[in-house]
Amino acid sequence: MSKRNSTKVLEDNLRSSTFAEVDLGYDLKNAILEAKRCLACKIAPCEQGCPVKVKIKDFISEIKNGNIDLALEKINEDNILPAICGRVCPQETQCEKTCVLGIKNPENAINIGKLERFAGDYGKLKEETIISKKEIKVAIIGSGPAGMTCAGVLAKKGFEVTVFEALHEVGGVLTYGIPEFRLPKKLIVTEWEKLTKLGVKLEKNVIVGKTITIKELEGKGFKEFFVATGAGLPKALNIKGENLTGVYYANGFLTRINLMKAYRSEYHTPYKIYKHVVVIGGGNVALDAARTAKRLSAETVTIVYRRSKKEMPARLEEIRHAEEEGIQFNLLTNPKEIKGTDKVESLYCERMILGEADQTGRASFLPTGEFIDIKADMVIIAVGQSANPSFFNNIEIERNKYGNIIVDDNKLSSYPNLYAGGDIVTGASTVIEAMAHGKLVAEVINKKYQ
Repeated sequence: MSKRNSTKVLEDNLRSSTFAEVDLGYDLKNAILEAKRCLACKIAPCEQGCPVKVKIKDFISEIKNGNIDLALEKINEDNILPAICGRVCPQETQCEKTCVLGIKNPENAINIGKLERFAGDYGKLKEETIISKKEIKVAIIGSGPAGMTCAGVLAKKGFEVTVFEALHEVGGVLTYGIPEFRLPKKLIVTEWEKLTKLGVKLEKNVIVGKTITIKELEGKGFKEFFVATGAGLPKALNIKGENLTGVYYANGFLTRINLMKAYRSEYHTPYKIYKHVVVIGGGNVALDAARTAKRLSAETVTIVYRRSKKEMPARLEEIRHAEEEGIQFNLLTNPKEIKGTDKVESLYCERMILGEADQTGRASFLPTGEFIDIKADMVIIAVGQSANPSFFNNIEIERNKYGNIIVDDNKLSSYPNLYAGGDIVTGASTVIEAMAHGKLVAEVINKKYQ
C-alpha cells in the first residue's frame, strides 16, 4: 500500500520569528499523486464522516484528472469554504477516519483535507447567478463559519440576507481566534468577497441585543433569524491567583494578536512580552495560544494538561507542529494555584494518573499527592468557552444550564422564526460542524418558502 504524500512545511528554525503559514500545502504534481491513491470506493465511507457531506470521491477524481476547477465546483455544492476547512478541520476524526486506506494505519488515509485545501486555493469557480429573487429578509447574527455558510446558501436561493457582526472585521472565530500561521486572514477576506457578489449585506460593529434588538429587526421587516454568535465568553479555572497580573484568557489573548495585528511588524500593538509562558489546556485554542506566545519571543512556553497526550482534543498535526517549534508539554498535570504577590511567579500543580473512562469517553484523571511548581510570568487559560449573554437582552428564549440556546432537530429555538447553530448551541466545537448547522438552517428556511 502506498504511503500518503506529505505536504511541505515551513522550516522549524524559521517559525519562531514569523507568523507565516506553517503548512505550505500541495503543488499540482503532488496533489495529483495523492489523489491517484484514492480507491474511489463504490460506497465512499469518507463522505459519511463529513458533517456537510462533501462528495469527496467525486472531487478527488477530478483532481486525479487534473480538473482543479471542476473539483472546486464539486466541493462547493456542499461546502463554500474549502480553503478554510482544508486548513482547520479535524479530518483525522471525521472524513479521513473512515478512509479504507487508513483502517490498518490512520496515517495512510487519503489526505482529504490537504486535497480540499488545494482545490480551494487553486480552483476557479464560474460566476454564479441568482435565478429567482425572494423578497424575504433574513438576519444572520455572527459572521463566523456558521453564519457565512447560512448566508451563502440562502443568497444563492434568492433571499435578502444581512449579516450582523459585533466586531470591526468579519469572520468570527476564523479571524479573531485562529492565528495567521494556521489560517491566513486573506482567505477570509476572499470568501467574504464571494458572498457580497451573491448579494449578502454586512453590517459591522453591531451587537444584536445591545445596538439593536431582535424586536427592532422584526420591525425592519426581517422574517427569519439565524443566531451564529459562537461561544466567546472564556471559562475561569476558579483557582487562587487567577486575578494576578500576567494571567490571560486565550480568547482575549488571541483576539488582541489577531484583530490588532500584532503578527505584522508594521503594527504597534500594545502587548507585553513575557519570558516564561504557561498555557493551561489541551485543545486547539491552547495550542494556538502557545505557538503564538512562542512567536512573540517568549523564552519558554509550556502546555499544562491534566490528561495524557492521547486524550488531548487538539489536532494531531497541531500537536506535532508545536513539538517541532519547541513547545514543552507538562502532561498529567493539574493546576491548583497561580502563585505570586501582585504578578504571576509560578503555576503550582498536582501530578495526575489516568483512571477509568468518564462521561466524555476519555480516561479520567486522579490525584497522586505529588506537587510541582512551574516557573511562569504569564499564564494563559484555555479550558473552554461559554455563551456571551449580550444577545439575550430583551428576548425570552430557552437556554440550557451552560447558557447555550436550546434548539430542535431543525435548529429552531423557542423564539418564533429564530434558529441557532454552532458554538452558541453546542459549546466549543469545530468549524465544519458549525458550517453543517448553517447549511441545515438555510435548507429549512428555504423549504418554508417554496
